[in-house]
Amino acid sequence: MASSIFNFLLTFLALSNLVLLSQSQVTRAPFKPNGLVLPVFKDSATGLHVANITKRTPQQSVPLLIDLNGRFLWLNCENNYFSSTYFAPFCHSTQCSRVGPHSCNKCFSNSPRPGCHNNTCAVTTTNPLTRQTAIGEVAQDSLSIQSTTQFGSNVGPLVTIRHFLFACSPSSLLQGPFPKNVQGVAGLGHDSVSLPIQLASHYGFPRQFTLCLPSSSQKNGAIFFGTSGFSGTQTGNLTYTPIIIGSQGEYFIPVRSIRVNNKLVPLNRSSLISTRSRNFGGAMISTTAPYTVLEHNIFTAFTQFFANQFSGVSRVNPVSPFGLCFNSNNLSSTSVPNIDFVMQNKNVTWTIVGTNSVFQARPGVSCLAFVDGGQNPKAPIVIGVRQLEDNFVQFDLARSRLGLSSSLLSRNTSCSNFNFTSTSFVNEME
Repeated sequence: MASSIFNFLLTFLALSNLVLLSQSQVTRAPFKPNGLVLPVFKDSATGLHVANITKRTPQQSVPLLIDLNGRFLWLNCENNYFSSTYFAPFCHSTQCSRVGPHSCNKCFSNSPRPGCHNNTCAVTTTNPLTRQTAIGEVAQDSLSIQSTTQFGSNVGPLVTIRHFLFACSPSSLLQGPFPKNVQGVAGLGHDSVSLPIQLASHYGFPRQFTLCLPSSSQKNGAIFFGTSGFSGTQTGNLTYTPIIIGSQGEYFIPVRSIRVNNKLVPLNRSSLISTRSRNFGGAMISTTAPYTVLEHNIFTAFTQFFANQFSGVSRVNPVSPFGLCFNSNNLSSTSVPNIDFVMQNKNVTWTIVGTNSVFQARPGVSCLAFVDGGQNPKAPIVIGVRQLEDNFVQFDLARSRLGLSSSLLSRNTSCSNFNFTSTSFVNEME
């Protein structure tokens, strides 16, 4: 009898331990989100967009300028950067090789600090507004971001990547027309350590992210990684065009011609060729140009043609940096002629409506939100922030294509309609 009871207890304890072990394995399994979302707000002074990204241990929200074509995330580490999880990889390490060409850092200091360690790897970091460069230390630290629910329409728990690669740059690189309090740049370019590529690699997402930039400085827009965040009824059927990757990871799309009021602007075809887009008719998309920039000859022909199509509104002296301005006292956005960027064929267009093509420069004066880029701009056409706002712009890098909604306002929605309310938190263990 005693032997039977003893055997029963042994069996019971073994089963109990198995159940506890199974439960432990379940609770410790890393949370895998369906997608990620980053709130974005518009800086009213510069017209550029900023995201507060959570980094460091203990966590701290860091405002960073969104740079669509930036190679990686960089920030100022010289002042008040404290983190127990900061690590600077040694020169020629695996982490450094992911960043690409680099040199060995030589920081002569008796007290090493973030951004200043010897025998670590150093990369060139760039201010996207002034093109100033500086040497930055490659580092890794925690980065947290909100997940999205299964269908991408609401936020889920906050998740943390422990070893996110970025660069520490000196404070001198923050000179220029940055939004107030910005501490660095969040690069979204086509590079192995850019923000979307690292997130996709870490979580096994398709290499896809979507911009939905707000036109109002009062409400947030969003950048989605892995999921769209809006339903098809909100965005409509997207128009797709090939993405062309520039030599520095910039994003181009083919623009073959421009139409105003469905009429073709007389342009020399060769003027639309960009050497940065491998001699393919291309326009670069940018989140650091407040307005679309056109090469001088394109700008002259385009503005003259637009003015002729908008002849019912009186012109006024232009307000810098614009070249074509109107008396807006009797002007509505719906009366402004539509502008079409015609891409790989005449049936594939990106339509720019009045809310995206004009800008109120001062009371009573609205201007065409396109500026003269001179004879040698970055590209013949650089599509700027004003034209991107309240448009759903999907970068499907896995299929090398760009999805475009044109203005969401025509569908009675906007980029400020995503629900960011959440109280959950997940601390991912690796």
